[in-house]
Amino acid sequence: MPSDSRMISLGFGKFARADRVFALEPLLGEERGDGRRTRVWVEGIPEPIIASRTEATILRDMGQDAAADAPVLDEALDLASRLASAADAGRVDLSDLGRRARRLLAATTAPERD
Repeated sequence: MPSDSRMISLGFGKFARADRVFALEPLLGEERGDGRRTRVWVEGIPEPIIASRTEATILRDMGQDAAADAPVLDEALDLASRLASAADAGRVDLSDLGRRARRLLAATTAPERD
C-alpha cells in the first residue's frame, strides 16, 4: 500500500488515510444495499467502517489497481470454465450464465459514481 498519508473517500463523507487501511471485505447478500458496499478495517479503529464504495474503487484510490482487477479476472475465468464444462456435458444453463455474464460486464464497463 502507498506510504503516503493521502485521504481516500469511503463514501457518505467518510475518509481514511490510505496507509492506514489494512483490510477490505465486500458485503454480500442482505448485508449489502442502501449505501452499504464494503467493510473497511482501519488501523487504530477497533470496528470496521461500512463504506458506500466498492472494494475495487477503494483499492484503485489507494493505488492498488492490480489488486482491484484481480477479482474481476477470477470471475471471468470461472465463468469461462463453467461455460466450457456445461457445453461439454451438453447442459448449458443460459439463465445462470447470462446473469453472471451481465454482472461481470457491469463490473468492468460501467464507471462507478460515488
